[in-house]
Amino acid sequence: MNVTPHSARPVIAVENLRVVAHTDSGSEIDLVSDIRFTVQKGEVLALIGESGSGKTTIAMALMGYARQGCSIAGGTIHVAGTDVHHLSAAQLREFRGNKVAYIAQSAAASFNPGMKIIDQVIEPVVIHGTMTRKEAKAKALALFRELALPDPDHIGDRYPHQVSGGQLQRLMTAMALIGDPDVVILDEPTTALDVTTQVEVLKAFRRVVAQRGVTAIYVSHDLAVVAQMADRILVLLRGRIAEYGTTEQLIGAPQEPYTQQLMDAARQAPRPSSWLRADSEMQPLLEVRDLSAGYGPRDSSGQPKNLILADINLQLWKGQSIGIIGESGSGKTTLAHAIAGLNAPCHGHLLFNGHYIAGDMHKRPDNELRRIQYVFQMADTALNPAHSVERILSRPLALFHGLSGAARQQRLYQLLDLVRLPRAVLDRRPWALSGGQKQRVNLARALAAEPDIILCDEVTSALDTVVASAVLDLINELRRELGLSVIFISHDMHAVRAVCDDIVVMKSGRIVTHLPREDYDKPSTELYFERLKRAVPELRQGWLDEHEEVLKAE
Repeated sequence: MNVTPHSARPVIAVENLRVVAHTDSGSEIDLVSDIRFTVQKGEVLALIGESGSGKTTIAMALMGYARQGCSIAGGTIHVAGTDVHHLSAAQLREFRGNKVAYIAQSAAASFNPGMKIIDQVIEPVVIHGTMTRKEAKAKALALFRELALPDPDHIGDRYPHQVSGGQLQRLMTAMALIGDPDVVILDEPTTALDVTTQVEVLKAFRRVVAQRGVTAIYVSHDLAVVAQMADRILVLLRGRIAEYGTTEQLIGAPQEPYTQQLMDAARQAPRPSSWLRADSEMQPLLEVRDLSAGYGPRDSSGQPKNLILADINLQLWKGQSIGIIGESGSGKTTLAHAIAGLNAPCHGHLLFNGHYIAGDMHKRPDNELRRIQYVFQMADTALNPAHSVERILSRPLALFHGLSGAARQQRLYQLLDLVRLPRAVLDRRPWALSGGQKQRVNLARALAAEPDIILCDEVTSALDTVVASAVLDLINELRRELGLSVIFISHDMHAVRAVCDDIVVMKSGRIVTHLPREDYDKPSTELYFERLKRAVPELRQGWLDEHEEVLKAE
């Protein structure tokens, strides 16, 4: 699809871009090819597509960068009047930060934990000698105000761990903007944020981009976010352009089947549930009674220094799925850790099938351990990169079921069939798998124990829209086929509605409301829940403006 170009000279012009990976045999594999687009001054272009489609590869190429083992093999890249592909190493260092700036997905990983924030924000312009330290600090404080950061005159004196995730993301934006770049690249900048934090960060991004006339590239797999931020969208599929057009055109009337598939996946229709509420009259499978938990050394009464959860009561029935939502720091993961025995509660009890179970997993017998399994958020860190998939899945089969030889091999094949993976992955290591495949291995490892309950902790947060939707379908199928009970922790309200029978809302370590899925759209007397619902971006243009107007009217 072609878009009529503007008459003005574009700030970004890419023509026939090709980036390749080099194999050990010396051959080349195309990562992206035949990429062409333009971006005018003050425009925001979104790059969307599933993992591995080439979004970040293209964004990095705009800075003259290709990952180790890769290279920019062809095409022209003009950014802010500069032919990027032909810059020397010294010229690239000058170009990056002055002409183009990069805002990464994880602000926490981008800051030095041992340096004060203000020193890191002003470092790019001080090192390049474009400003004195005094001038840079004054400009940084002005940016802090512009980005609506709290206590702008003093927040820079803190260390990164002393501010919230949303504040750190805005501080990284200040670092990117302090050199007045012509182009800013935002690479999944709100993926790790909860909905209320995300919406505030999006408003700050959009306000600054609009006020400063910055040209931006926005890399994302969240189409609802893209609808609020982008003027144009470039849809990528396996390293090539699938569709290219204005946001209005692509959101309202996508032409290509793949774009239509992306839009359908983003809308996350609720999946039918195999659990019947009438079953709740029987004994619950899991019961949490008056549970409190936290972290740090405990006092003489057994209470930890940092109490996170207080007086949690919860019941889960066989075959039921409960979604737990709330802002970052509300206690969602701490509750899951307490149920799994990873963090023993300081007060209260856990009952499984009507029997008390130990709060510490090390005190639980193997039969209890296997029946409650945890599926961690980041498959990258949950799976040992040095072990093959076969070894990863074989361990719980040997530990809990004593399987070996042909019986173990047969069970491995059954597990792969359950999570819809080909048998060829058994010989691979996690780094050789896609994000969706790794998460399926993560699920298969939990299923190898033959559990009654799986605790899914943000299992779709790092996945693109299509893959996340497929994982949600899989979880729903496993519930139906195996009679699994699921506790599903997420900040993605659409995902929770898609696969959960009941929704538990947490705030500051307490449950503030508990409701069936069918009541989600009904007005609630719990204002915090209403605020969470309002902060979920909708897949249409203008939603962010409406959200701001609603808040002003309150």
